[in-house]
Amino acid sequence: MTVVRCDQNPIIRPQDIRPSAPGMEVIGVFNAGVARCRGQVVLLVRVAERPTGGDPSVYLTPLYDAEADRIVVHAIPRKPEYDFSDPRVVRTPNRNYLTSISHLRVARSDDGIHFAVDPAPTISPATAYESYGIEDPRITQIGDTYYITYSAISEYGICTALISTDDFATFRRHGNIFHPDNKDVTIFPRAIDGIYYALHRPSCSHYGMPDIWIAESADLLRWGNHRRLIGTREGLWDGGRIGASAVPFEIEEGWLELYHGADPGNKYCVGALLLDKAKPWQVLARCERPIMSPEAACETEGFFGNVVFPCGALYEDGIVKLYYGASDTSIGYAEIALADIMATLVQTS
Repeated sequence: MTVVRCDQNPIIRPQDIRPSAPGMEVIGVFNAGVARCRGQVVLLVRVAERPTGGDPSVYLTPLYDAEADRIVVHAIPRKPEYDFSDPRVVRTPNRNYLTSISHLRVARSDDGIHFAVDPAPTISPATAYESYGIEDPRITQIGDTYYITYSAISEYGICTALISTDDFATFRRHGNIFHPDNKDVTIFPRAIDGIYYALHRPSCSHYGMPDIWIAESADLLRWGNHRRLIGTREGLWDGGRIGASAVPFEIEEGWLELYHGADPGNKYCVGALLLDKAKPWQVLARCERPIMSPEAACETEGFFGNVVFPCGALYEDGIVKLYYGASDTSIGYAEIALADIMATLVQTS
């Protein structure tokens, strides 16, 4: 497998992003959806921020207050019984909190490498279901409209919400389309026999594993006929958890999905999955080894290291152009030949 990483990686870093307000600092820009719009490459990036300063005896975490329509700062005492071991989450006996809050911001480029990032948030938390922030957008173009799924995080759980745009300047909110806990939703870029399909990753609290499922819809808003697609594989690179990453794209052999997988040690890699073109709930082939693993310094070290996590890819002229989050800190770019990806696939029985 030949992965050609951009020699300018990471192409977008936290220091390239202006904080949304005084007293906030950007700690990560990552997990970007991608599309081509009006001759440009457009990224919708996730920007994670946290408050600066404060009393060292408390941990400051930001929350969106829907009633006041503003970000507030909540102070968590550093008690011994509170768990601060995960840099992403603070766990208390009564409630868990994220250590940062995320919004989405547009970045535009003429060459796909050098991006101009909007100086202010493009899409911010706006409902009670987004009080912990909004994360990890995926962009599906259907006709002239771009449909964007993203994770809406709150004390009620993780929902998936939908917005749409024609120009990445004005947006229409369509509300939550998958109830908690569900994330990693990617919508196929065309209807198949009049039906739209989406991959999603429900979280099972009792018996199941964090597997990839497929659902269908007639209108992109109401989803049903949920079916399990693939599961984790014990002892392999994706034995801990999996989820859809990039929007599936159509090739001669079927639908190719680039998905992420993590091992029990939380090392996140990228794999590939081939689905039937007419019956996308049927898996034709799956990789046994990842097509991309964290290797570069920006991928192995950072806020949450050993992570390559793509939310967007462009397939053009036989090349998969991958925009990926590196260690929950920055955005990298890499190219992989489709032929190399296809060579990793093993036909399923």
